[in-house]
Amino acid sequence: MPRWHSLAPSDDTFLSTARFRFRHTVDLRADTEQVWRVLTADNAPATWARGITGAVWTSPRPFGVGTTRTVTVAHGAAALRERFYRWDEGVRMSFSAEAANRPGLHRFAEDITLCPHSDGTRLVWTFALEPRRMLMPLLAPIRPVLLWVTGEWTREVGKHAPARGPGRPRR
Repeated sequence: MPRWHSLAPSDDTFLSTARFRFRHTVDLRADTEQVWRVLTADNAPATWARGITGAVWTSPRPFGVGTTRTVTVAHGAAALRERFYRWDEGVRMSFSAEAANRPGLHRFAEDITLCPHSDGTRLVWTFALEPRRMLMPLLAPIRPVLLWVTGEWTREVGKHAPARGPGRPRR
Protein backbone atom coordinates (compact mmCIF):
# COMPACT_ATOMS: atom_id res chain seq x y z
CA MET A 1 0.00 0.00 0.00
CA PRO A 2 1.48 3.39 -0.98
CA ARG A 3 2.41 5.92 1.63
CA TRP A 4 0.48 9.17 1.37
CA HIS A 5 2.07 12.54 2.17
CA SER A 6 -0.25 15.22 3.49
CA LEU A 7 -0.36 18.54 1.64
CA ALA A 8 -1.18 21.93 3.12
CA PRO A 9 -4.69 23.20 2.38
CA SER A 10 -5.17 25.56 -0.56
CA ASP A 11 -7.78 28.20 -1.24
CA ASP A 12 -8.58 31.01 -3.68
CA THR A 13 -5.72 33.15 -2.35
CA PHE A 14 -3.27 30.38 -3.18
CA LEU A 15 -4.79 30.00 -6.67
CA SER A 16 -3.99 33.65 -7.38
CA THR A 17 -0.59 33.91 -5.70
CA ALA A 18 1.20 30.58 -6.18
CA ARG A 19 4.70 30.84 -7.62
CA PHE A 20 3.89 28.05 -10.05
CA ARG A 21 0.52 29.07 -11.46
CA PHE A 22 -0.74 28.25 -14.93
CA ARG A 23 -3.94 29.83 -16.17
CA HIS A 24 -5.45 28.87 -19.51
CA THR A 25 -8.46 30.33 -21.30
CA VAL A 26 -10.00 28.45 -24.21
CA ASP A 27 -13.15 29.20 -26.18
CA LEU A 28 -14.98 25.98 -26.99
CA ARG A 29 -17.77 25.46 -29.51
CA ALA A 30 -19.82 23.41 -27.05
CA ASP A 31 -22.57 24.33 -24.60
CA THR A 32 -21.56 24.72 -20.97
CA GLU A 33 -23.68 21.67 -20.04
CA GLN A 34 -21.69 19.50 -22.46
CA VAL A 35 -18.35 20.82 -21.22
CA TRP A 36 -19.40 20.25 -17.59
CA ARG A 37 -20.34 16.64 -18.43
CA VAL A 38 -16.86 16.05 -19.89
CA LEU A 39 -15.22 17.51 -16.77
CA THR A 40 -17.31 15.44 -14.35
CA ALA A 41 -17.61 12.17 -16.28
CA ASP A 42 -16.55 8.88 -14.74
CA ASN A 43 -12.75 8.60 -14.98
CA ALA A 44 -12.42 12.30 -15.96
CA PRO A 45 -9.83 13.64 -16.67
CA ALA A 46 -8.09 10.34 -17.46
CA THR A 47 -10.22 9.83 -20.58
CA TRP A 48 -8.85 12.96 -22.28
CA ALA A 49 -5.79 14.34 -20.45
CA ARG A 50 -2.56 12.80 -21.72
CA GLY A 51 -0.45 11.42 -18.88
CA ILE A 52 -3.34 11.11 -16.46
CA THR A 53 -3.96 7.38 -16.35
CA GLY A 54 -6.65 7.08 -13.72
CA ALA A 55 -9.29 9.10 -11.94
CA VAL A 56 -11.72 7.72 -9.40
CA TRP A 57 -14.47 9.80 -7.88
CA THR A 58 -14.46 8.57 -4.28
CA SER A 59 -17.70 10.34 -3.36
CA PRO A 60 -21.15 9.35 -4.58
CA ARG A 61 -23.12 11.47 -7.03
CA PRO A 62 -24.50 14.05 -6.97
CA PHE A 63 -21.19 15.82 -6.51
CA GLY A 64 -20.83 19.01 -4.49
CA VAL A 65 -18.64 20.73 -1.93
CA GLY A 66 -16.67 18.02 -0.13
CA THR A 67 -16.56 15.67 -3.13
CA THR A 68 -13.35 13.66 -3.30
CA ARG A 69 -11.39 12.11 -6.13
CA THR A 70 -8.06 10.33 -6.59
CA VAL A 71 -6.14 11.09 -9.78
CA THR A 72 -3.20 9.00 -10.98
CA VAL A 73 -0.43 10.12 -13.34
CA ALA A 74 1.74 7.77 -15.39
CA HIS A 75 0.22 4.53 -14.05
CA GLY A 76 0.96 5.36 -10.42
CA ALA A 77 4.19 7.30 -10.76
CA ALA A 78 2.27 10.04 -8.96
CA ALA A 79 -1.19 10.36 -7.49
CA LEU A 80 -3.21 13.02 -5.71
CA ARG A 81 -6.17 12.82 -3.36
CA GLU A 82 -8.36 15.82 -4.05
CA ARG A 83 -11.23 17.47 -2.13
CA PHE A 84 -13.49 20.00 -3.83
CA TYR A 85 -14.08 23.13 -1.76
CA ARG A 86 -16.22 24.82 -4.43
CA TRP A 87 -18.87 23.19 -6.56
CA ASP A 88 -21.21 25.51 -8.44
CA GLU A 89 -23.00 22.97 -10.63
CA GLY A 90 -22.38 23.63 -14.32
CA VAL A 91 -20.37 26.79 -13.66
CA ARG A 92 -17.33 26.39 -11.43
CA MET A 93 -15.39 23.86 -9.37
CA SER A 94 -12.24 24.20 -7.28
CA PHE A 95 -10.24 21.66 -5.32
CA SER A 96 -7.26 21.39 -3.05
CA ALA A 97 -5.10 18.28 -3.06
CA GLU A 98 -5.03 16.77 0.42
CA ALA A 99 -2.32 14.16 -0.13
CA ALA A 100 0.19 12.89 -2.69
CA ASN A 101 1.73 9.43 -3.00
CA ARG A 102 5.19 10.98 -3.53
CA PRO A 103 6.98 13.58 -1.44
CA GLY A 104 7.79 16.92 -3.02
CA LEU A 105 4.57 18.92 -3.11
CA HIS A 106 3.56 21.29 -0.34
CA ARG A 107 0.29 22.55 -1.93
CA PHE A 108 -1.67 21.93 -5.11
CA ALA A 109 -5.02 23.28 -6.30
CA GLU A 110 -7.08 23.76 -9.43
CA ASP A 111 -9.97 26.03 -10.36
CA ILE A 112 -12.22 25.52 -13.40
CA THR A 113 -14.74 28.10 -14.56
CA LEU A 114 -17.22 27.87 -17.45
CA CYS A 115 -18.74 31.01 -18.96
CA PRO A 116 -21.29 30.83 -21.78
CA HIS A 117 -20.66 33.04 -24.80
CA SER A 118 -22.27 33.43 -28.21
CA ASP A 119 -20.28 30.59 -29.84
CA GLY A 120 -20.23 28.14 -26.93
CA THR A 121 -18.27 28.16 -23.68
CA ARG A 122 -15.20 29.95 -22.38
CA LEU A 123 -13.21 27.55 -20.19
CA VAL A 124 -10.80 29.12 -17.71
CA TRP A 125 -8.60 26.60 -15.91
CA THR A 126 -6.05 27.56 -13.27
CA PHE A 127 -3.45 25.14 -11.91
CA ALA A 128 -1.43 26.19 -8.84
CA LEU A 129 1.33 24.34 -7.05
CA GLU A 130 3.92 24.97 -4.41
CA PRO A 131 6.73 22.44 -4.17
CA ARG A 132 8.61 21.57 -1.03
CA ARG A 133 12.13 22.97 -0.95
CA MET A 134 13.67 19.71 -2.25
CA LEU A 135 11.62 19.89 -5.48
CA MET A 136 12.08 23.61 -6.20
CA PRO A 137 15.32 23.24 -8.23
CA LEU A 138 13.63 20.69 -10.49
CA LEU A 139 10.42 22.63 -11.17
CA ALA A 140 11.87 25.97 -12.19
CA PRO A 141 13.60 24.65 -15.35
CA ILE A 142 10.57 22.61 -16.45
CA ARG A 143 8.09 25.46 -15.98
CA PRO A 144 7.58 25.78 -19.80
CA VAL A 145 6.79 22.06 -20.00
CA LEU A 146 4.24 22.34 -17.17
CA LEU A 147 2.66 25.33 -18.92
CA TRP A 148 2.39 23.35 -22.18
CA VAL A 149 1.00 20.19 -20.50
CA THR A 150 -1.66 22.04 -18.51
CA GLY A 151 -2.58 23.99 -21.65
CA GLU A 152 -2.98 20.75 -23.60
CA TRP A 153 -5.26 19.33 -20.90
CA THR A 154 -7.41 22.46 -21.11
CA ARG A 155 -7.63 22.34 -24.92
CA GLU A 156 -8.42 18.61 -24.93
CA VAL A 157 -11.72 19.21 -23.13
CA GLY A 158 -13.09 20.81 -26.30
CA LYS A 159 -12.27 17.73 -28.37
CA HIS A 160 -14.51 15.63 -26.14
CA ALA A 161 -17.49 17.99 -25.86
CA PRO A 162 -19.76 17.93 -28.93
CA ALA A 163 -19.50 21.19 -30.85
CA ARG A 164 -22.58 23.24 -31.46
CA GLY A 165 -23.38 23.28 -35.12
CA PRO A 166 -24.07 26.48 -37.03
CA GLY A 167 -27.63 27.48 -36.48
CA ARG A 168 -28.06 25.11 -33.58
CA PRO A 169 -30.02 27.07 -30.97
CA ARG A 170 -28.43 27.87 -27.68
CA ARG A 171 -30.21 26.59 -24.58
